[in-house]
Amino acid sequence: MKSIRARLILILMGSTGLVWLLAVGWIYLSTQAEVERVLDARLMEAARMVNSLLSDHRIDVGLEEGAASHVVGEFEHSHRPYERQLSCQIWTLEGSLVGRSENAPATPLSEVVDGFSETEVGGERWRVFSVENQRLNVRVMVGDSLKIRESLVSDVITGLVVPALLILPFLVGVILVSVGRGLAPLSDMAETLTTRPANDLRPLKADKLPKEIAPAVNALNGLFKRVEDARDRERSFTAFAAHELKTPLAGVKTQAQIALASDDPAVHANALRQITMGVDRTSRLVKQLLDLAALEANDAESNLQAVSAHALLNRSVAELPLPADGARLVVEGGEARAPVMIFAEPHFLSLALRNLVENALNHSPETSVVECRVERETEGVRLVVQDNGPGIPEDEILKVVGKFVRGRNRSATGSGLGLAIAQAAIGRMDGTLALENRDGGGLRAVLTVRAAGAGT
Repeated sequence: MKSIRARLILILMGSTGLVWLLAVGWIYLSTQAEVERVLDARLMEAARMVNSLLSDHRIDVGLEEGAASHVVGEFEHSHRPYERQLSCQIWTLEGSLVGRSENAPATPLSEVVDGFSETEVGGERWRVFSVENQRLNVRVMVGDSLKIRESLVSDVITGLVVPALLILPFLVGVILVSVGRGLAPLSDMAETLTTRPANDLRPLKADKLPKEIAPAVNALNGLFKRVEDARDRERSFTAFAAHELKTPLAGVKTQAQIALASDDPAVHANALRQITMGVDRTSRLVKQLLDLAALEANDAESNLQAVSAHALLNRSVAELPLPADGARLVVEGGEARAPVMIFAEPHFLSLALRNLVENALNHSPETSVVECRVERETEGVRLVVQDNGPGIPEDEILKVVGKFVRGRNRSATGSGLGLAIAQAAIGRMDGTLALENRDGGGLRAVLTVRAAGAGT
């Protein structure tokens, strides 16, 4: 069943009906037990009272044969409720009837000598209490019909059930109205969301809401905020990407026009070199844009693995093309005898390392050296990439990890995305990226990740 309203109504009506049935059953059983106890006490008291009157000779009954013929009244069935309540018989111990009440039957009410018993006389069941008087040689029996008792209990239950059935339609109406009013905030919220345009991501009003609905509204507002932030990032990303792509594409077009307009072979060769450089820059920018989009679109939980830091560093730098200006790339230490194990996502850590190394190569002077190494420390493992370039002005170090941010010491081929990609990639592993200028000139970039046991 998909309707909360119908489910609530069925639950409320079913639980209410079940409670009523249990209450009726409990009242029936408890009333029946109480009636049995009270009426049994009355039987016992009546029988003992008759026996006491006989012992005190306040009741005179003939004990000779045929005395029963002086008892008036015959046993007759009565159809009026509660008319015949108690019936009394006095029998000799030899089995002769010497006295009975007006409506008592002529046959013995019970064969039990003393105490309670249940018997059937004339097609009717009786509850009987017997008292034996050895001194007077008589037995006193007082009983009442079980049908009378059952009628009394059923009348009590009927008095409870009939009003409940009469109230049932009113109760159903109350449940329907209550459920409708209780779900009104949900209906209002659904109507508000239905009438909203697609670009309206304002938060819903969360004040004066029931506490059961407030978490859902707060979750929706949080979702609206995340969608709005994602949309703003996409707008910003698209605007910056369009701006950055426009520059190298415009340069490529200009150089192509120069090559077409000139007949000088030297001009042609220079224009082709410039076109090649523009295509390389555009290709690198597109690749970085795709990497950054993949980082931001991947919302899955981190899948950290225990990997060798040296092996990952060697594999990452091996994928990079050698620089054309003669700069050298050196990885210190190689693969250590005891591998330095770290917890990382290999793909994203490799992506961060490649961008840091590319950034270092692009900003290094000709024939300089870019060094990469792994360092152990007590708080984790550091992967260090350092160069001999111009470094970053101190007032720009905290800013250059932003998207499309290029400092004053920019290179001709940079796009301002390398450090942003490294920052996003290392952030997925709860690691850190630190940038610092070297004392002798150049920049040191340090990725810090969590260490793992060597045997992991």
